[in-house]
Amino acid sequence: MKKHIFFDLDHTIWDFDRNAEETLNELYQTYKLDELGLKSCADFITTYTENNHQLWADYHLGKITKDFLRSERFHKTFIQLGIHPDVIPHQFEDDYVSISPTKTNLFEGAENVLAYLQQKYTLHIISNGFKETTLTKMNLSNLNPYFENVIISEDVGVNKPNPIIFEYALDKAKALKTESIMIGDSLEADIYGALNFGMEAIFFNPLQKKKPEDVTREIIHLEELLKLF
Repeated sequence: MKKHIFFDLDHTIWDFDRNAEETLNELYQTYKLDELGLKSCADFITTYTENNHQLWADYHLGKITKDFLRSERFHKTFIQLGIHPDVIPHQFEDDYVSISPTKTNLFEGAENVLAYLQQKYTLHIISNGFKETTLTKMNLSNLNPYFENVIISEDVGVNKPNPIIFEYALDKAKALKTESIMIGDSLEADIYGALNFGMEAIFFNPLQKKKPEDVTREIIHLEELLKLF
């Protein structure tokens, strides 16, 4: 019998891409990127999103550091779009990190689902996100009341999918594997991380990517959880 539900935050509850898009549209205007030669904000956002997703995948697996991710994602994007290194705005990353976590767009149905689940289960967050930004997102999006524990990889010293962070989360929650389930968008970090640890998992797949055959449980919309639990 399940008693504890562990959620990922970014791309699962907090709509990372939508919040990033809002932030980048603002910064595109602030920095007058069109005058630097970036004539399409949409192309800038698309290129950044691809780079950011790949860098985060590498970060999950411990291939790169937080500092490298932060220094590389916009630098690489500007270079790919033909901007000379000498004119890349060096404050851009810092401004993005300051503004983006203050955005409060959640996936559709998130608050309704969390309010329902909270009545029946104890809810927790396990996030690979950076500590300061994760806490800001939780606070400004009014998510803290739903969750008993917020486990952040920077505090633990390892990222999902490392089994140590799942063990740490269960110890913190005083939960057993058999009583627990993980819900997240990252196949590598959330789903295989949990499954390889011996914990059930549900793949949140709003973009409807091709699902591996060995991942048996999947939802497209958060409100599907109302029927599953």
